[in-house]
Amino acid sequence: MQALIAALLPADLSGPTAIALIIAAACTSAVTAALGIGGGVLLLGLMAVVLPPAAIIPVHGIVQMGSNAGRALMTLRHIHLATIAWFAPGVMVGAWLASLFLVDLPLPLIQLCIAGFILLLCWGPAVPKVATGQVGTFVAAMTTSFLSLFVGATGPLVAAFIKQQQTERLPTVATFAAAMTLQHAPKAIVYGAAGFVFSEWVGLIALMIAAGAVGTWIGLQLLERRTDQRFALVFNLLLTVLAVRLVWQGLAALLE
Repeated sequence: MQALIAALLPADLSGPTAIALIIAAACTSAVTAALGIGGGVLLLGLMAVVLPPAAIIPVHGIVQMGSNAGRALMTLRHIHLATIAWFAPGVMVGAWLASLFLVDLPLPLIQLCIAGFILLLCWGPAVPKVATGQVGTFVAAMTTSFLSLFVGATGPLVAAFIKQQQTERLPTVATFAAAMTLQHAPKAIVYGAAGFVFSEWVGLIALMIAAGAVGTWIGLQLLERRTDQRFALVFNLLLTVLAVRLVWQGLAALLE
């Protein structure tokens, strides 16, 4: 049994840590399914504590891709396909551009900009329809996909954008899940080409994705019990908390 566990886990990761990450994958997936947002950022924060720096974004990206794919499949009939049709090519262009500039960007500035956009989309004046239309969706997908390869969790910004287009809870969650599945997918190609050895992490990734599917199912049962108005309020409040967290992190880094 110990040999099997050792074969599934990276050499420098202990069993208790791996179990904690698997449980965290289930819990954070349930949070995202039930509340629409938040789980990915929570999981990223936990991974940043226990994983080697070089593994955080690529491993988080593949786990989140699996978690979002599961949520998208469970809510397939609620996905707004017109949004995804324009989001997909934007993801490809953004990922391609990021692969050309896989360098360290000024993270505090990116964090502050993302936080500002989130707060504007949540509490600012109504966004013009052209900004959330076909071209706006393409540009949003391209921009957030580019940033995602450097900062890991642009989900709150994508969620705030999707919320501008959808007014009901299930289409919001379903379309967001499909969009984030597409956005996380290129990380395997880009980081694999950059030399990250995914084969060492495939066991842990698979177990976290499986746990995430269980958490997603539980979270969707809770989502069904919410009203659209209550969901919108909770969704915006959660996004605001995440934006404030980004502001705090960005300012703290700038003042160091």
